[in-house]
Amino acid sequence: MAQADANLISVINESLQADLPEKISLEELKEKLSRHINILIQEDFQKLISVLYRIDVNETKLKAILKENPAHDAGEIIAALIIERQLQKIKLREEYRRSNNTSDEEKW
Repeated sequence: MAQADANLISVINESLQADLPEKISLEELKEKLSRHINILIQEDFQKLISVLYRIDVNETKLKAILKENPAHDAGEIIAALIIERQLQKIKLREEYRRSNNTSDEEKW
């Protein structure tokens, strides 16, 4: 099983105020995150909406996937989209850092 990136877990813990362990497989992360999301769906839906907005999960994509998979666990679908979005953001930050680390001469 692939190990989930520590940076990813940290960002998800911060965004969702979850208490996920630092060392966890990607599958375990998806499972625990989907459970956490299902609790939010049942107990604090408004908070979930707020979190999805803050994380910048694509609302159109989320609605389409939920509509296409009505029998699938919504928590799992949302967890996968959160992980996907957070990984995109981490990758973009790393690329930005790399491009900012080049010297002024190299930029020209």
